[in-house]
Amino acid sequence: MSQSLNIKNLHASVEGTEILKGLSLEIPKGEVHAIMGPNGSGKSTLSKVMAGHEDYEVTEGSVHMDGVDLLDMDIDERSRAGFFLAFQYPHEIPGVSNANFLRAALQARLPKGEEIDAVAFYKDMYSKMDALSMDRKFTARSVNDGFSGGEKKRNEILQMMMLEPHYAVLDETDSGLDIDALKIVAEGVNRMRSPERGFLVITHYQRLLDYIVPDVVHVMFDGRIVKTGDKSLALELEAKGYDWVTEELAATA
Repeated sequence: MSQSLNIKNLHASVEGTEILKGLSLEIPKGEVHAIMGPNGSGKSTLSKVMAGHEDYEVTEGSVHMDGVDLLDMDIDERSRAGFFLAFQYPHEIPGVSNANFLRAALQARLPKGEEIDAVAFYKDMYSKMDALSMDRKFTARSVNDGFSGGEKKRNEILQMMMLEPHYAVLDETDSGLDIDALKIVAEGVNRMRSPERGFLVITHYQRLLDYIVPDVVHVMFDGRIVKTGDKSLALELEAKGYDWVTEELAATA
């Protein structure tokens, strides 16, 4: 069985407009891949399609996670199978505490009849909150309700650390973060790097990749991956912008 998140010739539309236009990408376990690209290139659409957002229609192509058809699963099944999405704009869930939310999510992953050990759960959660410099009062607060932008992003990383997914997609997790919060979030991600886990980091800016150093960098434009390289490609994009990539594409067309 292929141990990777494998996207082949993916086409997807929203309200009749095609956004993804034959995107192919493979993220093996143990690797961190980054996607960079200008606004409107389809980066967030890719993350939403993989997560199962109902507004997006897949018209062609496939997404397989360790050989299993991800697109054939319901949203909750994708999560329980090991897929995780950290949102660009995390949702607020009034009335549901962080602790209860995480406990329910973990309980849903256990075999029927098996119960979470409450003492072990809180010990683990507090340890991971400490690593993210999160005050323990957040356990009793409703999920993201009234949180600042930085607090929401830390909470997303806490969820990822607790759920321990096989593949994690971070959709512009650096958006709205100051440098201190960015470093804390990046450290949380780096703690999760493992031969048993793959990451896809979606970002506009190279600065996040100073702290989460990717194995591979992809450039996305007009719904496709158009260029791939190592960390130096992100530095080149930071220095030159995206125009040189589109000019290269035009020259080879």
